[in-house]
Amino acid sequence: MNRTQARLADGREIFFYDDEPTRRTVEDPREITRPDGGSELRYDPFLDEWVAVAAARQHRTHLPSTDQCPLCPSTAERATEIPQQDYDVVVFENRFPSFSGGEALDPGLAPRALDAVGRGEAELTSIRHAGSGRCEVVCFTPDHTASLAQLPVRRLRTVVDAWADRTAALLETGQVDQVYCFENRGEEIGVTLHHPHGQIYGYPFPTPRTRRMLDSARAYRSRTGGDLFADTLAAETRDVQSAGGGRIVARTEHWTVFVPAWARWPVEVHIYPHRPVRTLPELTEAERDDFAALYSDVLRRGDRLFATPLPYISGWQQAPLSAAEDFRLHLQLFSIRRADNKLKYLAGSESGMGVFINDIPPEQMARRLREAGSAATAATPKEDAG
Repeated sequence: MNRTQARLADGREIFFYDDEPTRRTVEDPREITRPDGGSELRYDPFLDEWVAVAAARQHRTHLPSTDQCPLCPSTAERATEIPQQDYDVVVFENRFPSFSGGEALDPGLAPRALDAVGRGEAELTSIRHAGSGRCEVVCFTPDHTASLAQLPVRRLRTVVDAWADRTAALLETGQVDQVYCFENRGEEIGVTLHHPHGQIYGYPFPTPRTRRMLDSARAYRSRTGGDLFADTLAAETRDVQSAGGGRIVARTEHWTVFVPAWARWPVEVHIYPHRPVRTLPELTEAERDDFAALYSDVLRRGDRLFATPLPYISGWQQAPLSAAEDFRLHLQLFSIRRADNKLKYLAGSESGMGVFINDIPPEQMARRLREAGSAATAATPKEDAG
């Protein structure tokens, strides 16, 4: 791994990850300070969840013009968030974070506060905690007009190393229980910066979605004696023999890509490692190499599904530090696009009650994704010749 660590003018950390060994001297000439106002965690007793309130994010940069992009390399005329004239992959602390550091969140805080409410010693609406955790930005390339799908596999491999390195570092801070490395792509998804980038959230608690998955895995083992993640992968693999070819999209030595039978979104794929790995730092060099090539293929298939590039959210599900139950690292990618000119909006049932209705059968989407790969293979000689 080729990493250079430095600090920006306001004290935030920045990390450069280079494809090849590179000597960097990093100096940020700007006169900037961190925005006023951090974040606060407020407890929702109805859903047993923490909600982050981060007022400073209201003033974050929103869809700037290309010549004002804060993620492009700095030039002699304009200093950006990245004080270098070129870079490969960069990770830095978000200037407008949802989770902004501070004292670690005690998992017993909410239960104790509820006990105090029962004794008449506290108000139900006053269960709060100062902001904790951390938010970082990941820039995949200096090319403002590129996308992750267009980058060479070597660059994707560097991105994987950056994700793994930052996951390990954040889990060692004492403030973070779970790390989520993710990318939002496309204005339809809500992206506020066009430059190809992702984010890393270090949550001070296990997220509600992960807690639900852990509860399900625990209940499944108690009932069947099996590993829910391993058995799901095995079932999807066996289903390849079914009519239509099943829901497997692609399979390599170390990974399997499939559309889950219960997919909520028009386009949804899960990528599972064949080995029971809990977090990104545990991946071997071979597994990382294999994933980089496979993920490039999956992203390109997605971009061939519709008339325009696929808007999506893609993120790593990693085990929390506090989880003792079975959990398998995996990536989930989904899109709200259901046709060339149609999006799936989360309306009454989805947003109001959490019950999803999928317009595209998972088996049909898996077939389309497989065909997108076959079409690309058949077209490759012609594209190379052009």
